[in-house]
Amino acid sequence: MNFEVVQALKQLEKERGIPRDAVIEALEVALVSAFKRHYGTSQNVKVQIHPETGQISVFAYKSIVEEPCDPRLEVSLDEAQEINSEYQIGDALEVEVTPGEFGRIAAQTAKQVIVQKIREAERGIIYEEFSNREGEVVTGIVQRRDERNVIVDLGRIEAVMPISEQVYQESYSYGDRLKVYILETHKTPRGPQVLVSRSHPALLKRLLELEVPEIHDGLVEIKGIAREAGNRSKVSVLSYDPNVDAVGACVGPRGMRIQRIVSELGGEKVDIIQWHDDPGIYVSNALSPARVILTRVNEEDHVAMAIVPDNQLSLAIGKEGQNARLAAKLTGWKVDIKSDSQARALEDEEERLAESGTEAQNDVIITGEPEDPVTSEEINDTVEIGNGELIFKSVDKVSDT
Repeated sequence: MNFEVVQALKQLEKERGIPRDAVIEALEVALVSAFKRHYGTSQNVKVQIHPETGQISVFAYKSIVEEPCDPRLEVSLDEAQEINSEYQIGDALEVEVTPGEFGRIAAQTAKQVIVQKIREAERGIIYEEFSNREGEVVTGIVQRRDERNVIVDLGRIEAVMPISEQVYQESYSYGDRLKVYILETHKTPRGPQVLVSRSHPALLKRLLELEVPEIHDGLVEIKGIAREAGNRSKVSVLSYDPNVDAVGACVGPRGMRIQRIVSELGGEKVDIIQWHDDPGIYVSNALSPARVILTRVNEEDHVAMAIVPDNQLSLAIGKEGQNARLAAKLTGWKVDIKSDSQARALEDEEERLAESGTEAQNDVIITGEPEDPVTSEEINDTVEIGNGELIFKSVDKVSDT
């Protein structure tokens, strides 16, 4: 029997990952409940299980009195002093009362307590494991989905991906394998609940760290990320090694590294740009793939005016203003995009008005409140990215990039 106990402890520790001490503690609590169920609840007992031999012992504590009234709870001074002459009235005597066997009901009680305690210990271990992994990317398998949530199997637990963290272009079917970003872990009455995301900007950051050794080694740093999940993202990078090209390292030989990331993100376009401390150059880089002729920076209004060739105006703005919007999110600057001919016409108009002494009239501008770029320091936190500010002159048509 003792050998079977030891083997059971080892098997639980191996299969469930529950420490042996936790299992032994659960067994001791269960056996105390079973003993009281079988022999009476009034006794003050404890159970000890030897972790190496599996030997189970039950001890009862009895008060030492002159004349015992209840032999289950009390013992006479004479009987106690036969064991140890130093015992006095009021002391507690520990007596082994290990039974030969328990009844069926008591054994069932012990089983229920053991199962409950082991389940609680397992939940605690899972919670600690995943709470320590918040901010990591893991691979999961889609199990099912309801009207709003997608349930993803992470191995030891099923995680929840709420609709706010899903990419609306993606369809999540049973059995799909996908990488998800662990947002947070909560304790609930039913056990730990893990929330994961496919739309968080940090998912892209972690994928880059996995694919690009230079980022993992600290030679290249991700300075900012602007992402519209499922459509397009922009990532600014900086190299701390003059011999390492930050953009080239992220793109990889023949674009292999970035293509693996794009594939993992379901075809989402990812632009890798060079970070620069000069806001004019930074904005110019952020408007890639459009070529910027000149950028003028207004520090007071925090506006950067980018002048692009006439045939690249629609490319700079992007479909529904997406390229310019992402550039504004990434850089934290309001972006004013003009074509070369528009800029020349504006300069001529300003000169004519200056000669006539008339102030120039402001054109209608389309704006939104800009947000600071998502930096590498902030990317580990859950962030909500609002619309960047987009300013552009009226054009007849904005073509798809």
